[in-house]
Amino acid sequence: MIKTLMRRTAILCLLGAVALAAAPLQARDLPDFVPLVEKHSPAVVNISTSRKVSGPEGFGHPPLELPEGLPEDSPFGDLFRHFFGEGGPGVPRREFDSESLGSGFILSRDGYVVTNHHVVKDAEAIEVRLSDRRTFEAEVVGSDPKTDIALLRIDARDLPILELGDSRDVKVGEWVLAIGSPFGFDHSVTAGIVSAKGRSLPSESYVPFIQTDVAINPGNSGGPLFNLDGEVIGINSQIYSRTGGFMGLSFAIPAEVARDVVDQIREKGHVTRGWLGVLIQEVTRELADSLGMDRPTGALVAQVLPDSPAKAAGLQAGDVIISFNGHEIPRSAALPPVVGAAPVGEGAEVEILRDGEPMTLEVTIEELPEEEKMARGPAQGSEPAEEDRGLAGELLGMEVAPIPAEVRERLELPEGGVLVTDVTAGPAARAGIFPGDVLLMINHTALESPDQLEAMLEELPRGRVARVLVQRERGPIWLPLEIPE
Repeated sequence: MIKTLMRRTAILCLLGAVALAAAPLQARDLPDFVPLVEKHSPAVVNISTSRKVSGPEGFGHPPLELPEGLPEDSPFGDLFRHFFGEGGPGVPRREFDSESLGSGFILSRDGYVVTNHHVVKDAEAIEVRLSDRRTFEAEVVGSDPKTDIALLRIDARDLPILELGDSRDVKVGEWVLAIGSPFGFDHSVTAGIVSAKGRSLPSESYVPFIQTDVAINPGNSGGPLFNLDGEVIGINSQIYSRTGGFMGLSFAIPAEVARDVVDQIREKGHVTRGWLGVLIQEVTRELADSLGMDRPTGALVAQVLPDSPAKAAGLQAGDVIISFNGHEIPRSAALPPVVGAAPVGEGAEVEILRDGEPMTLEVTIEELPEEEKMARGPAQGSEPAEEDRGLAGELLGMEVAPIPAEVRERLELPEGGVLVTDVTAGPAARAGIFPGDVLLMINHTALESPDQLEAMLEELPRGRVARVLVQRERGPIWLPLEIPE
């Protein structure tokens, strides 16, 4: 018994010694952020803005806005607005001075400061506070909503600066560090790792975001994201949150994107982007099968806009763009940033798949219009012509009809197409087709009438997936449609 107890004690002592020996080793493996912070923190600034907002009279304070990161359609949104923002119906309103906070950093010794567009949007006054507590009024040199970048200038000289680096060599899993002013707490430092690269968010389709797990909160926006070499690899911009607070998902604008925007603003006061003139969508596994592809990749063209570079180059709806000017397009979200960065007026090679066959087209890039034309779809509730059930109803579970002339004229629909008037259980419903949709194409054949659709259904291989181009209010979309045996 005593021998057994002694053996157990010896084992415990040995394990304790191993643990104690391992602890210093693990601590030595962790990065030391102190030199980086001490060197670069002085160039990070706090930005406060004020603007006029309208709110319910009697609050005694300006209406609070939705917390940064809380979605507009959050179930807490209406409750938040009722108690802290808009008030109830019929409540008298008056103007308030609203203040907000953000971060930024100094780019040049003569006072250029970069931050987020949303930090200074609609601001009537902007104040920049330096690390030495000096404050300066700032003017907006230029701002770009599409990338959420703004360039400010303050009247100061001999300032500490940071240089925009490059994120393209950053690896997923690398340590990164953020400095900013969350909730107004100046020069707060947080650290984490790169979680992913090239993330696409609906609000900024021209930005391939860096995703990290660095703690970012309201007030951090516009601050720098560093790698361990002290290089600014990104500008902290957004978080994903269901509550308005940090949930482990933060997004930064790559430094090379910010540098291009800043350089253009300094040179000409605004930003120009390349324009191809196509509406695109993701290639799903079902669509890839119908296109004869071995895996989902590329950007599927849903519509080629008239009088666009894509139209002139010969791109067609149904083409899959797999490369643009040497840049591989693994998914649809990868196309807008590379097209936007293409020099206006210069040529570019576009590699596509058409009916499974590779092709290369030459396109001359034009400048992105201020308001890029978008396709409009049919309004719901239109009165269709006489319905035609036929094979479409029996085989697919949908009824179609010609598009009435007044509907076509009002909605500016192209020639051809058929109007879906009813959908019951079946392949059409499973594909996501709804009454009011306009069917424009099946595979690479344009639809002209319900009779042509009937003839095509007679010829299509059974047990295979066809792709159908559907026009909707928000634009065209390809859907995979199973043709049952």
